Amino acid sequence: MKNRLDQYKRLFRYGFVLLLVLGQALAFLHCWMTRYNDIIVLPFVQKGHWMIALYYILFELIFLYSFDGLKFGYFRKTNIFISQVLAILCTNVMMYLQIVLLAAEFVTVVPMLLITAFDILFALGVTGLSGVVFRRCFPARKLLVIYDEYEPDMMVKKLNSRKDKYKVEMAVHVSVGMEELEKMIDAADGVVIFDVHSEQRNRILKACFDKNVRTYTTTKVSDILIRGAENIHLFDTPLLLYRNESLTFEQRVIKRTMDIIIAGLMLIITSPFMLISALAIKLYDGGPVFFRQDRSTIGGRVFKIHKFRSMIVDAEKDGKSHPATEKDPRITPVGRVLRATRLDELPQLIDILKGDMSLVGPRPERVEHTEQYSKEVPEFQYRLKVRGGLTGFAQLYGKYNTTPYDKLQLDLMYIQNYSVLLDLRLLFMTVKIMFMKESTEGFTEEKSKSIGEGK
Repeated sequence: MKNRLDQYKRLFRYGFVLLLVLGQALAFLHCWMTRYNDIIVLPFVQKGHWMIALYYILFELIFLYSFDGLKFGYFRKTNIFISQVLAILCTNVMMYLQIVLLAAEFVTVVPMLLITAFDILFALGVTGLSGVVFRRCFPARKLLVIYDEYEPDMMVKKLNSRKDKYKVEMAVHVSVGMEELEKMIDAADGVVIFDVHSEQRNRILKACFDKNVRTYTTTKVSDILIRGAENIHLFDTPLLLYRNESLTFEQRVIKRTMDIIIAGLMLIITSPFMLISALAIKLYDGGPVFFRQDRSTIGGRVFKIHKFRSMIVDAEKDGKSHPATEKDPRITPVGRVLRATRLDELPQLIDILKGDMSLVGPRPERVEHTEQYSKEVPEFQYRLKVRGGLTGFAQLYGKYNTTPYDKLQLDLMYIQNYSVLLDLRLLFMTVKIMFMKESTEGFTEEKSKSIGEGK
């Protein structure tokens, strides 16, 4: 039985966004009118108060969007709450700076700190309430998984990890035939088409469309290329244009300019943290501060990446690649902190200024890993159409142990949809990901060993 409330799900989401933003905007407006308006050079009246409130709403919506804090009922509550806290902090800092400019002097920050505390508690309440409402009104969707050549065990495990959203009722092979599949589709709340060949997948997709059944499909590289194509309306026959290039000349110039400016500023701002990190590494075991390693970047060019050393000296003294595992004994206590907070990546700001890397782009892989993955997945070379990045789609939406094929697809999504605004949003998201523990999950012992042996 289909849930009739599904058609109103977006309205529920918009309602919680409205509640969150208006509640916090009214709290700020009260603080502004009672504590700050009288101390600015030219106090506002009537419409001026509404203008300052609209500024607050605009900033908050921008930051909520940038940190993915608007997706009630989509992400986990913890994920949403972290996004909202970061958006609140950024918004209130921006508003305080505006107040300082209007007052022409530094004013007391205490009221803004109190408002920030209220905003965080209010966001916690709204997020908790949204979780209860979405759980009751939109129970876990019963899914039918249809697969072909490969067993869907890992996909089923991922789906079942979100018990609030999905419940896999059955996994069935396409060999049962379309007649039987259509009966199963009709009884399901949703269908997952897992790695089914295109001809059969199209038939299943059309059957789901005909029956108004929500459908999820795993992607192929060609699907991502299609999403990046441009619609052409020169004739009465629809055409898709695939430019099959990386970035245009103008995009490369803008991207490089952004890299130099932002990386330079970040290097200045983070220099105290880099100094403390370097001292901690040196004092712990007296070994080298930096770890250098050959990596692949645009066009297959090889460069030496710089990171703060997080493992013991000579962690790979046998000369073989041994990716970090979940509880790797080679990682030092200092290294665990650096990895958890991503501080070990800061020296790559120097690589960005040198032009070896970009702020945003596919993660530069070890040369031997690139060669190995390219043998398994020939399209893996497509990632080398742009400079490797400090952050990117695969780093933000994947994990340390994400499979090469999934990394490829995530990175292609970025390359095919590149824009300056996308780069800026991914930079904001990088701040958030530092608080997400699951993104740093290491490989299992078995997987690490197989990579090291080139399997």
